[in-house]
Amino acid sequence: MSLPKTFVDSHHHFIDTTNPVYEKFLATIAPDLVYLPDSYKTDVVDDLAKIGVTVTASVHVEAMPDDGAQEAKLVQAFVEEGKAPTVKAIVGSVQLASDDAEDQIVALKTAVPEGVVKGVRWMLDCVGMFDGGKTATHVATKRHDGIDYLRGSDGGYDGGAVPAFEAGYALLGKHGLSFDLQCAPAQLVEAAALAARHPDVPIIIDHLGKPRMILGPDKLDDGTVNPNTTPDEKELEVWRAGMKAMAAVPHAYCKIGMLGYIVPGWVRTAEREAVLKDLVLEVVRLFGPDRCMVSSNWWANASASDSDFMSEEAPSAAELIKKMSSWFAEYSDEEREMLFSGTAKKAYKL
Repeated sequence: MSLPKTFVDSHHHFIDTTNPVYEKFLATIAPDLVYLPDSYKTDVVDDLAKIGVTVTASVHVEAMPDDGAQEAKLVQAFVEEGKAPTVKAIVGSVQLASDDAEDQIVALKTAVPEGVVKGVRWMLDCVGMFDGGKTATHVATKRHDGIDYLRGSDGGYDGGAVPAFEAGYALLGKHGLSFDLQCAPAQLVEAAALAARHPDVPIIIDHLGKPRMILGPDKLDDGTVNPNTTPDEKELEVWRAGMKAMAAVPHAYCKIGMLGYIVPGWVRTAEREAVLKDLVLEVVRLFGPDRCMVSSNWWANASASDSDFMSEEAPSAAELIKKMSSWFAEYSDEEREMLFSGTAKKAYKL
């Protein structure tokens, strides 16, 4: 197995909830959460260097700031101070359903040097009101009271895109920006329909489309490791339908990361890893290596980055790249280069 010589990390975060940029929302959920460039250098850049892999570029993705432009300024300051030399692109935060969405987009783009902002993300994972993490609904949707912007045109969860959100989404094409899609599997079909209506907006699926805990939790209530190795086929049926719809959109890409959300504690056993590997390869075959990209999703620590704290057992950055490299053994050198670097460069115009 040969490891990639270079890696473009298509998804990671810096966070400092002691900073006013996060005080109104994220700081109320995670006070004193600080993850800055020096930690990313140690956890990702230096860790990969130990196995001969150079991080040549990275994409900083928004982390629920109160103001996307101010967060972008914070990240760019790290770059200009020499603390974050890998960051070559920013995916910023814009509330696309708001009346002032275009003003937010312009403020975001002009907060940093021209061309640094490549896209926008507004987290959309919503299958109902947030209930403390018991479902696929993300805490971020508390910012808009559980409205499903992808299926909420009927006021519930069975319609199409909310018109105000789609109006904001359409502005991204005008401004030459992509959209990072973080949503639940049940929302993917409508997300694909939205994307198809706007071919001038590249759409990049985060975290493999987020099928959730398909083998159940990492540990049972008694603290023992969950022995189940049979996937939840009902969850996967919904996910597969959504991913097939997304793959049919020619300007859609997919990130391979946060794999522990799919199978918490997947590094514990060969059986768990095999289940996850099959899903990853299924997506690569569906989209093709030229539309898939590996990401670290690094923030806080390995557990947070891999599973959003659903398991304390998680791979280091070097372990993750080694696993991915072994899983992609069937692909040519050119295809592997796309998976680890090339697709991210193409999708984010690096």
